[in-house]
Amino acid sequence: MTNVARFKTLLYFWSRQFLEVAWLDSNGHKDPHGVFDAMLAVDALTVLQTDIQNAFEDLQLFQEGARDWIFGYLSYDLKNDLEVLNSRNPDRLGFPELYFFRPKKLILIKGKQVEFNYLNMVADEIEDDFREISEAAFPKSKKRHKAAAHIKLGIFKDEYFSRVQKMLAHIRRGDIYEANFCQECYAERIEIDAWRTYDRLNAISKAPFSCFLRLNDRYLLSASPERYLQRKEEVLISQPIKGTARRSQDPKEDAAFKKALAEDSKERAENIMIVDLVRNDMSKSAQKGSVVVEELCKVYTFEQVHQMVSTIRSKVREGVGSVALLRDTFPMGSMTGAPKLSAMKIIEELEAFKRGLYSGAVGYFTPSGDFDFNVVIRSILYNETEKYVSFSVGSAITAKARPEKEYEECLLKAKAMREVLEGK
Repeated sequence: MTNVARFKTLLYFWSRQFLEVAWLDSNGHKDPHGVFDAMLAVDALTVLQTDIQNAFEDLQLFQEGARDWIFGYLSYDLKNDLEVLNSRNPDRLGFPELYFFRPKKLILIKGKQVEFNYLNMVADEIEDDFREISEAAFPKSKKRHKAAAHIKLGIFKDEYFSRVQKMLAHIRRGDIYEANFCQECYAERIEIDAWRTYDRLNAISKAPFSCFLRLNDRYLLSASPERYLQRKEEVLISQPIKGTARRSQDPKEDAAFKKALAEDSKERAENIMIVDLVRNDMSKSAQKGSVVVEELCKVYTFEQVHQMVSTIRSKVREGVGSVALLRDTFPMGSMTGAPKLSAMKIIEELEAFKRGLYSGAVGYFTPSGDFDFNVVIRSILYNETEKYVSFSVGSAITAKARPEKEYEECLLKAKAMREVLEGK
């Protein structure tokens, strides 16, 4: 195929006709662990939708029973299936705690090759769809949100400072070393064109683990830069992010921001704490001595921000199933803290909203049981029926944290989502 970029765009918009859609896009990032450049899964044959209780057992039965490609997500609050925890904060989005579907149609893009993987594999249907996608015109938007969408804060600035101080008190007492503290931003009584909004968010972010998810009337629009966990045969990879710096249009200033992040002792300490946590989680299922840190605190540059990323690799012990690997490491350390259980308890106490899909994971399983999941950050969530839009942002709180600086980091991370919703 000669014009892959055009085909990708047409393929994405072609998915509007389906009620179940999973679109994953690497946006051209050179990922040494990547398998496909983009993937579209649509039209569910079977669905697993469940609450907290026995969620991972249900997923294991569904994944092993399908022995096929399945796509979906794990919500953050599945923590309650793993530990004696609860989620009592308000939830206005109403996403299921876990959702996976087996698609009737799967289209994979790698380089200039396009692969159609249909359940019935009828040649005429594949040819008809290929022609329909290739010859389509760019669709016109049927819904537009007002340019001045009124974004509200779940907690105001002074309350944010107060709650961060309470988290710092927990750190001084030795209850935790680090915790990821998040806040919600939202808009009510708003209708958006989810496809167009994601298209714009993706255009200004170009993140390596971007995804668009539609489950009937609920949507995820994600510009995630972070991989949670990937399995390729016996190799397990996790790439937690901790450490953020803003970009500048001035090349010298931008380089200075990147250098300052790389040398920032606070940001490095945050990252290394989470690396230790991830190493511990991965060791539960690893071959002895196989857990290694391939990259430590390497700074990567994205469209909106510089980020500090570490890469941890292990070899999976024989006989350990794929769902067990997720269960052993979930929720991801970068969105919880250390020690993980204490951090999750304090997060629930101090945050003002139910995280749900935010800081969960979206991804897929292959027929052989390999998988790849992102971390749901830098993302917009939309309940079309309730006309409710939400995005959340957070930062790692450690002993060196200053509430004012953490608040500025949250604003920086919110910039792209706010921009697309407010039409700026």
